[in-house]
Amino acid sequence: MAASAPPIFGKDFLSILDLSPGDLDRLLVLAAQMKADRGLRRQAPTAAALAGLHVALLFEKPSLRTRSTFEIAIRELGGDTLHLAAALAEGIREPLEDVALNLERWVSGLVIRTFGQRKAATFAAAGRSLHVINALTDEEHPCQALADALTLRESWGDCRGRRLAFVGDGNNVATSLLQAACMLGVTVHLASPAGYQLPEHVLDAARNVAPKGTGVQRFDDPGRAVDGVDAVYTDVWTSMGVEAEAGKRRQVFAPYQVNAALMARAKPAAIFMHCLPAHRGEEVTSEVIDSQASVVLDQAENRLHTQKALLAMLIR
Repeated sequence: MAASAPPIFGKDFLSILDLSPGDLDRLLVLAAQMKADRGLRRQAPTAAALAGLHVALLFEKPSLRTRSTFEIAIRELGGDTLHLAAALAEGIREPLEDVALNLERWVSGLVIRTFGQRKAATFAAAGRSLHVINALTDEEHPCQALADALTLRESWGDCRGRRLAFVGDGNNVATSLLQAACMLGVTVHLASPAGYQLPEHVLDAARNVAPKGTGVQRFDDPGRAVDGVDAVYTDVWTSMGVEAEAGKRRQVFAPYQVNAALMARAKPAAIFMHCLPAHRGEEVTSEVIDSQASVVLDQAENRLHTQKALLAMLIR
């Protein structure tokens, strides 16, 4: 593997849909190699990929996995991090466009975790040489989907022809997971209560990047969605920003809990996935998340490796 990887897509990474299926494949191959090479430390082939470069982190929302793995990834690639105050993303003290125009004079990249996708897009449009990475918005969570994709490859090898059920809220995680899974040739079953489903335009966009024979299906009954699948994925019922709805959501989503009985309807070797943090006893039981089927810690670890590959391929 070369010390630095050639760029494979545009200036920014705001969505899984910024990648072609070929781009995603190459990123996952590089991430797997970086994971294997990590024990080499400073002798790893990509240890100087970001040498002399700075990457800013701007987080409006709390984070354990995203902040930690991005900071470690930047350092392991030889770069330096700049932590920005969350208030800068509000656009009150000065317009977001002005923040971006200043940042691009000092740093090579901006990793932003914010509320609306529009904010990330504003930074990307204003900073013509600033590489912007979406570390989570209300609409999409593409960095999580990269880790999910690597975890699926590690579990299955060739993903084509596999089936995955997402059970729960049709949120940002579900959107990006659907996009990545379809690119890998995985058929996705979506089970969400009425009023909490992914919009049809999100499904259509995912279908457009799926190889022939890969499907997307909606289900009202989580049991039917899980029947015979190779993986079951869930996420919290109440995402950041909608905490006031928590009581109502617990009632609406109660039939969608991933428990031992639901997992038993999947294939015997099916894996369980969750992006974390998990609300044990709500969307998933401890019996499932702590079981041998669970790959949630693999997903969390793979955030580091896929984000290292993303940074190395995107930022110059």
